[in-house]
Amino acid sequence: MIGLPPPEIFKAYDIRGLYGEEIDGDVAELIGRAFARVLSKLAGKTVSELRMGSGRDMRLSAPELSARYREGLLAEGVHVLDAGQVGSEMLYYLVGSRELDGGLMCTASHNPKAYTGAKLVREGAIALSGDSGIQDIRRTIETELAPGSSDEAHERARGTVEEVDIYAEFQAAALQFIDVDAVRASLGDRPLKVVVDGGNGMAGPMVGPLLDRLGGLDLIETCWTPDGHFPDHEPNPLLPENRQLIIERVRSSGADLGIAWDGDADRCFFIDDTGAFVAGDFLTALLAESLLAKHPGAAILYDVRASRAVADTVTRAGGTPYVNRVGHAFFKTRMRAEGSLFGGEVSGHYYFRDFYCADSGSIPALLVLEMLSRHGSSLSELLAPYHERYFISGEINSAVSDPEVKMEEVAAAFPDARQERLDGISIDYEDWHFNVRSSNTEPLLRLCLESLVSPEDMERRRDEVLALIRS
Repeated sequence: MIGLPPPEIFKAYDIRGLYGEEIDGDVAELIGRAFARVLSKLAGKTVSELRMGSGRDMRLSAPELSARYREGLLAEGVHVLDAGQVGSEMLYYLVGSRELDGGLMCTASHNPKAYTGAKLVREGAIALSGDSGIQDIRRTIETELAPGSSDEAHERARGTVEEVDIYAEFQAAALQFIDVDAVRASLGDRPLKVVVDGGNGMAGPMVGPLLDRLGGLDLIETCWTPDGHFPDHEPNPLLPENRQLIIERVRSSGADLGIAWDGDADRCFFIDDTGAFVAGDFLTALLAESLLAKHPGAAILYDVRASRAVADTVTRAGGTPYVNRVGHAFFKTRMRAEGSLFGGEVSGHYYFRDFYCADSGSIPALLVLEMLSRHGSSLSELLAPYHERYFISGEINSAVSDPEVKMEEVAAAFPDARQERLDGISIDYEDWHFNVRSSNTEPLLRLCLESLVSPEDMERRRDEVLALIRS
């Protein structure tokens, strides 16, 4: 038994730690109980009035820990709708579609095998964050549930469980984002060969049936069966070593497209027909353009790290672009405030107003397949205008002793630039710009830089800024 959970498992966007060392069954039950109490205050209801969703991914520890999270909720008197093994966005869908007060997904997302954790949402599938809810759970455990504290849980009426199967209704909801009949007709004339890499996570059972419904896809399935041992690679396609397998298979098979998902399948990543990884900001631009064709004039959110390709594309397509802080809690909250149609992050999180403003790994895959079938062009051809005009560095991490002091040094080095501090520091010139942000969990600065001049100009400016950061 670990005892009280270590404070460091309570992250900016979720709860996450090593199974057995930082999070065990007892810790999970404490988290479940504290979450019920915190949500009671957020919802303005008694705990016994709460209706909450529960789900788990395919990790080896998930059956045990999800049962203990659920036990914590039940001990407090919550009515739990348990969806079983699902992708994270299916839990979001459950909370949104059933108008539940919140939900808990037992998952460690893209992290390695040894990790476990939980993603937590309130009503409307709005994510809890370190600023709103997650630290309250930590404090509730320490003050109300620690050994020797006053605990009235034994006086509460026990909650109840309702097991639900939401696969069919979730799939029907996801398919509403595309014209299925038109896609089927196009693929009937021009089938697409697609390599799919589920990272042995939840994409296989969640997205696989959606792709089968389209027909006309020659699927090359890779790591498609859920397996918490992750025998082929870790379920994090953002790391180059984890996408090498799908890149090789796209090239060797002559595929039209590759799609890879993270472990809980709420993010997807694309490989074009040449075997090149598609940057998240360029994909955001393509998705925004496609969605604006169906919803003219809508608002689109993008994050501070993104290429100017996003704002330029949205404006050209008749939409209104809004820049936003990095992080799903900030995106979901602002999308509701702005009524935004769509939001995209460089990290591969894509949010949809008509999906409870939640992030999805299935809807972007469907939209890209619809886009390719409609245009009759390859993905590399659709991306070519971006590669010819926008030259991006990608996100580069640097270890620093004091991130805040270093950011001020960076700001002082560019006094003639337009500067914004929405999230870190953004430095903007007419033909180049960059953003530097602190990591939420490590003494790191993260740099994203872009030039509109040439690849060589991007590399020169990138190296200059990195030299300043690392000096």
